[in-house]
Amino acid sequence: MKENALELHERLKGKIKVELKEDVTSYEELSIVYSPGVAQPCLEIAKNNSDIYKYTMKGNTVAIISNGTAVLGLGDIGADASLPVMEGKAVLVKKFAGVNAFPICIDEKDPKKLIEIIKSIGTSFGAINLEDIAAPDCFEIERTLQEEMNIPVFHDDQHGTSVIIIAGIINSARLLKKDISKLKITLCGTGAAGYNIAKTVHKLGVEQILAYNKFGVVNSSNKDKNDQSVNELLEKNIINDTDKSTLAEIMEGADVFVGLSAPNIVTSEMVSKMNKDPILFAMANPIPEITFEEISKVEYGVFGTGRSDYPNQVNNVLAFPGILKGLLETDVKVMDEEAKIVIGKAIANLVTDDELKKEFVLPNLFDNRVVDVIVNEMKKL
Repeated sequence: MKENALELHERLKGKIKVELKEDVTSYEELSIVYSPGVAQPCLEIAKNNSDIYKYTMKGNTVAIISNGTAVLGLGDIGADASLPVMEGKAVLVKKFAGVNAFPICIDEKDPKKLIEIIKSIGTSFGAINLEDIAAPDCFEIERTLQEEMNIPVFHDDQHGTSVIIIAGIINSARLLKKDISKLKITLCGTGAAGYNIAKTVHKLGVEQILAYNKFGVVNSSNKDKNDQSVNELLEKNIINDTDKSTLAEIMEGADVFVGLSAPNIVTSEMVSKMNKDPILFAMANPIPEITFEEISKVEYGVFGTGRSDYPNQVNNVLAFPGILKGLLETDVKVMDEEAKIVIGKAIANLVTDDELKKEFVLPNLFDNRVVDVIVNEMKKL
């Protein structure tokens, strides 16, 4: 797979390209698409700014923006190294939602400077998709841009991932006859995605959430090590306080494991001490917290990862193309917890009772219904 990936990227020299919607083969056509004809839509937009959506690409084009500080499970690899991922995101948005997307990788870690850069390029785009920006800076960046830009701003790592986890939990609980309100969840990773997942599953009705991050188990004794976003979850009892100190301890007796952290940190022995028919979504990429080979050593209920070569690909690609299209086509500007739960339920409902099984709790990524379902739900919000 690694060799194939390198070969494809080298051969293509990038995965996206710009194409003309209409060919230009004569001076007459040139005079319409450029000077002097192009002056007319310019004048119309100058008179009425909203006409930019009428005469340009803006209404069906999003910017996929990263500074490379939290790329996949690779960490802070820099803006340059993040470009293949952002190109890939653009491919998926175009493939699944028919929306034009352009990758913009910005070599800037100062959140205030990054905010100003993004604001300055907003004219060309109908929405902004923030991607792979490390917490806690991502929260300030998204919040400020939402307040100060006149187009939707969406942070996929937070919201897209939350939607898919909601859908996965709903269908896994349906399959295994588990009461969602009584689930015990172990959350491994409290960055952008983990923070938002905790808030969203709590809104769904889950009251028992324990969390683990690079500083250890999240509890009142190590509050000084965590950023304010994590402490906020603890203070609001979204993440429960505990005297346990290891990941193995907080997984014992849990119904659900949600991993957004690092490869190979969960063993089959740890899974064996979870509740009967445990649900595990191990989403560290490219190597999950526990591999399919390792978990197969013990009994489990549902297992999903972010990978396409394992059953149950729990990947935000199932959500973000449709959400971005919805942001362009509806009045929704901010994805709150209620919106994410509504969309998650709609995605989950695409899997019928007859289709639902241990190896299939989420729709196929190539299911053409997903984008339409998401957009239709967003129109109702």
